[in-house]
Amino acid sequence: MQDVPAKSCPYAGLPLPPKPGGRQGRVGVLAYFRLFRRDILSAQPRHLFRAWMAEMRTPFFRSYLCNDPELVDLVLKQRPLDFPKSERLRVGLKPLLGESIFITNGAVWARQRRIIDPAFEGGRLRLIFPAMWDSAVAAVARLQTVADGRPVEVEAEASHLAMDVIFRTLFSVPIEDETASAAFAAFRAHQQAQPLANIAAILPFPRWVPRFHSRKTRETARTIRDLMAQLTRQRAAQIKAGTAPGDLATKIMTTPDPETGQCFTDEEMVDQVAIFFLAGHETSAAALAWALYLLALYPDWQDKVAAEATTAIDPARIYFSALSKLRISRAVFRETLRLYPPVPMYVREAAQPETFRTRAVKRGSQIILSPWHLHRHERLWDNPDGFDPTRFDTAEGKQSQRDAYIPFSAGARVCPGSAFAMAEGTLLLSMLVRAYRFELIPGREPMPVAQLTLRARDGIYLKLTPRLPRETPE
Repeated sequence: MQDVPAKSCPYAGLPLPPKPGGRQGRVGVLAYFRLFRRDILSAQPRHLFRAWMAEMRTPFFRSYLCNDPELVDLVLKQRPLDFPKSERLRVGLKPLLGESIFITNGAVWARQRRIIDPAFEGGRLRLIFPAMWDSAVAAVARLQTVADGRPVEVEAEASHLAMDVIFRTLFSVPIEDETASAAFAAFRAHQQAQPLANIAAILPFPRWVPRFHSRKTRETARTIRDLMAQLTRQRAAQIKAGTAPGDLATKIMTTPDPETGQCFTDEEMVDQVAIFFLAGHETSAAALAWALYLLALYPDWQDKVAAEATTAIDPARIYFSALSKLRISRAVFRETLRLYPPVPMYVREAAQPETFRTRAVKRGSQIILSPWHLHRHERLWDNPDGFDPTRFDTAEGKQSQRDAYIPFSAGARVCPGSAFAMAEGTLLLSMLVRAYRFELIPGREPMPVAQLTLRARDGIYLKLTPRLPRETPE
């Protein structure tokens, strides 16, 4: 395996996007757990940005972080059934997600995927695109009240917008709906409860032993699931009465498993709705907020996105073909996902003894695939910490994308909504930058931290002002 040759950086002299430093030296298990609770990213050693593989030992289990593209390909694409989702991940997320597709394995996961996949087939994106468009138009109008140069927490605004997209595409209701507003608040509270930082996920208890979570984790998860159950029951009644709209929820709830002929039960649907909201809202919001920050950090690119959007988009009418014209915006969003992957680490488990790079890996070992490290690997990417939306147009960039770019995972367990997410991010970014200029606030540089998803420690604050037509060059 060869390193990417060093090249002169076309953006020499420009600031690098923020990145936590990572720890130096070894730490004990309890010290690592304290660091992990504060931030998953900075708890990891710095050398992982150059290592092909690293072994981490605890008294209870061993973990192997794999940056070697051949190992990543093996785990995600060649033999995914031999590397199921980790039990320790399931422990942290079960209060919210139950037995959703994100944390199940084997026959249960395969059945769920057979039912869910048809809702995200290519032609379906065109059908739900108007709901994305309506969310973007509503967001542009909503931001008028704060677009006067004052500091705006764009992460919160992006969360609001992403949740609106999910409610409109899944249940055909805007976020102003009472249930939608309550769910939005509950998801933010659940994120703050740090459900993954759970000591039960570290200790090697058998699966049947009850797991203990913080009161806040349990309460926020219960609130969210109660709201999801309410929406699911309402939709089931509409389906029975023949009055249900043709959105994602209806499609999923009425799609039978082609092998058994059975649809999801109400309880199973609540599990799936929870992951749609977690994955579709949290990850999209994080990526959009970081994209807006990067465009504020690099205003020349912001002007390019705005010019393209002005030419391609007419907010007065909805047309799916506009999406294909937003190439610059898509490149910016794709580079954002490289620098700030919303899910920074995937955790699998070795179902049998393995050999990784001549090293023996025992059954039950944790296999960690880290987009956070893989996307910035110094031996796989040219200018790994720099912002360069054009990198995927070069031969080296295309090769790095094939080897080391997994923002939506890959293989059999690739995110079923990846095309949905790319369309959403591209459109929303274009619509917002078309309407407003986003500027940095001195002294308010955001710092990435990760718990459920990759966010900014104290939020992302930018100044918004209306973008006048003359500001957008032809």
